[in-house]
Amino acid sequence: MVMTSHITATADNPVLRVAPASPAAAAAHFGASLAFHADVSDVASTLAADGDPGFVVLDSRSTASWDQGRVPGAVHLPTALIPERAAALLDPAVPVITYCWGPGCNGATRAALALAQQGYRVKEMLGGFEYWVREGFAFETSRGVERREADPLTAPGDAADCGC
Repeated sequence: MVMTSHITATADNPVLRVAPASPAAAAAHFGASLAFHADVSDVASTLAADGDPGFVVLDSRSTASWDQGRVPGAVHLPTALIPERAAALLDPAVPVITYCWGPGCNGATRAALALAQQGYRVKEMLGGFEYWVREGFAFETSRGVERREADPLTAPGDAADCGC
């Protein structure tokens, strides 16, 4: 049985003050969002699988940040250097997944824009390096490979994935 209700905007309800989009508009919006974004867990599980993941991961942060920690196998290319160095480091036929520090930083967005302007197919990894570490995935540093305990607020404690 499908439950339906008529949703109208109301001034006294801050959630519904602006009515939700139509299902068609919502499908277009969220479908487009998935075309532009990748989830940390999805990137990690794809990289952990055998074979070619079909994309390259790009860390757009400074060298000092890169040295603090990075996604294993990532390419280091600070955003400011993309116009002059991308062609030497990246294959235009391979999609690029950008990341920066975390959700409070738009560095990965700026890097994705710079790459798209150079003709690359690109997605931004939501959560960035912060959520990579918080979800308990291994990361490389100037000292070697490290891993921290997963934060129970960002990763399932007793399941292989969150089920989403």
